[in-house]
Amino acid sequence: MISASAVAAAAALLAVVPAAGLGSDPANGYGPGRDAVTVAETFRTRSGGAAVTYAPDAVPGGARVRVAERPAHGGGTRFVLRLQGLPAGRTFGAHVHRQACGPKPDDAGPHYQNVKDPVQPSVDPAYANPRNEVWLDVTTDAHGAARAETAVAWRVRPGEARSVVLHEHATDTRAGHAGTAGARLACVTVPFGAKG
Repeated sequence: MISASAVAAAAALLAVVPAAGLGSDPANGYGPGRDAVTVAETFRTRSGGAAVTYAPDAVPGGARVRVAERPAHGGGTRFVLRLQGLPAGRTFGAHVHRQACGPKPDDAGPHYQNVKDPVQPSVDPAYANPRNEVWLDVTTDAHGAARAETAVAWRVRPGEARSVVLHEHATDTRAGHAGTAGARLACVTVPFGAKG
């Protein structure tokens, strides 16, 4: 008989799944020998896990998050964000950030950019835009669930993108404010660009 602790340990091990060699599937853009990363986590109200909430009224402890990164044909990448257990009818900005989550909201660092803005923080729409960054803004449905998907024409550099941060409102696109989305409410660590 398998113990409950062994099942829990196996589930934790499978929470981050680098899946290489998904096979050829034109319908979803996967090609032979390509790498994929999927993380499925539960937000916790204290740091120490892969997903942390800094604002439990907006992102409650126990809410679920799933993030996937999939290579696409032609050198691009597809990203998917799924959320469950959040307040209904709420809009969140969501972006890929450069550092892993930590005890403080700012620990995740700035947005990952394919072409780095020499001026930081980056609020120039020439750099802070959904073609140069990964934006996954979502609005939850009546059940507190949401899904966002985006694709970019490039691949993430290994080790340079390590989390997704949920922000308090939709992402701004105006010059001088581009890429901003208010306070950082929650974060999930994701090993983007990992090789299987």
